[in-house]
Amino acid sequence: MRAATRLFQACRITFFTRDGCKLCTDAKQTLSDVWDVRPFVYREINVMKPDQTVWRNLYEFDTPVIHVSNASSPEEDPELSGKAKKLMHRFSAEEVQKKMNDTEALP
Repeated sequence: MRAATRLFQACRITFFTRDGCKLCTDAKQTLSDVWDVRPFVYREINVMKPDQTVWRNLYEFDTPVIHVSNASSPEEDPELSGKAKKLMHRFSAEEVQKKMNDTEALP
């Protein structure tokens, strides 16, 4: 029963990254480690791509950043980024899983 609940409340992690970012490479490995024990919906946004100007303005100098949300929530909205459950720069697998737990605990 718990497994079904966990699948129903699966998290989405949106990873904001950029090319040539060592911290981003490390963060992506951390996310891979989490995925191995606790799968989630994954979306990656390269903030330096021409079509990501709004995200670049928010996170150009802060990558890597992850937003953790419920998988059934609407896609990320830059105007609501201040309210997002997020981790920035350096984070551990334990910190990611804590954010996932916090997100899944919400109604």
